[in-house]
Amino acid sequence: MACWACVGRAMQQNLEALRRRLKGVSGMPQHRESLPQLRGGLFLTDGGLETTLIFRDGLDLPHFAAFHLLREPEGTAALRRYFTAYAQLAERVGSGLVLESATWRANADWASLLGYTSAALAEANTRAIDLLVEIRGQMAGHPAPIVISGCIGPRGDGYVIDQAMSVAQAEAYHAEQVETLARSQADMVCAITMTYVDEAVGIAKAAESAGMPVALSFTVETDGRLPSGHDLGAAIEAIDSATAGYAAYYMINCAHPTHFEHLLDSNASWVKRIRGLRANASRMSHAELDDARELDAGDPVELGEQYEALVRSLPHLSVLGGCCGTDERHIEQIAIACAPLYGG
Repeated sequence: MACWACVGRAMQQNLEALRRRLKGVSGMPQHRESLPQLRGGLFLTDGGLETTLIFRDGLDLPHFAAFHLLREPEGTAALRRYFTAYAQLAERVGSGLVLESATWRANADWASLLGYTSAALAEANTRAIDLLVEIRGQMAGHPAPIVISGCIGPRGDGYVIDQAMSVAQAEAYHAEQVETLARSQADMVCAITMTYVDEAVGIAKAAESAGMPVALSFTVETDGRLPSGHDLGAAIEAIDSATAGYAAYYMINCAHPTHFEHLLDSNASWVKRIRGLRANASRMSHAELDDARELDAGDPVELGEQYEALVRSLPHLSVLGGCCGTDERHIEQIAIACAPLYGG
């Protein structure tokens, strides 16, 4: 006769295993319901992914598409090494960490230039998040929160507005990537290097429809204005008005601190909505960076000092990283300069 007690225990174990899979106990986002960086404290993020991979590691990134590396084991290993370096830095500093996926170019138009089908593109976005989940899993003993963010890039060029979309067009276009990331273990999405208001509004609306927290990061020219010519403060206020303030926070990226620091010396409410910085190491304009044949890595120590000054005047800043030309050296100097301001 069968041991009904044993059968019952086995059935219960199988039921519990199924329940865990259905609930995603080990596979659910950890912070989607409450982003810890909104509660303050220092959260480091990475530097210039694409410029590091191209200029330092000597890798080929057609169309700046870092996600394309995930198609080969060697490319995946390069991305793993890249993100692991920042995870180790956060461990040394004891800070929080935002791991930003290598999916800045992983939207339909750019991926089509590389021959991706819609299904293959969705798989690439998911694999990019899975890689970060793996790295977070290796930091299980780290006491500070680790947030996984799905990176969304502009439909067009990151510096020049070639074909501007309406809000509705932008929402429809970016919804595919946002929805893919929403089905992953990403805690949030972050739109990086936004150049005009309507695209950012469309992404925010797509994120809200998918139930995803979103950060919106604008790039600015040397005069502090968006490439569209809009004033940064007016752009943030317009987006908050159009979306009922849905964005979790705003960021500035791909500009040197000297290009925007003069904008952030007021007590305006829109300034307090900026919680993250990912500055360039170089003081060059976007046009000069486009024409440059060598990487301008700037001065890591000076960049750290500039971040320190900004954090002193803007204590609500929490997410600190870099953009073009920055690597672990720059983020380490930023951490050295700024961690004491957060009690680290």
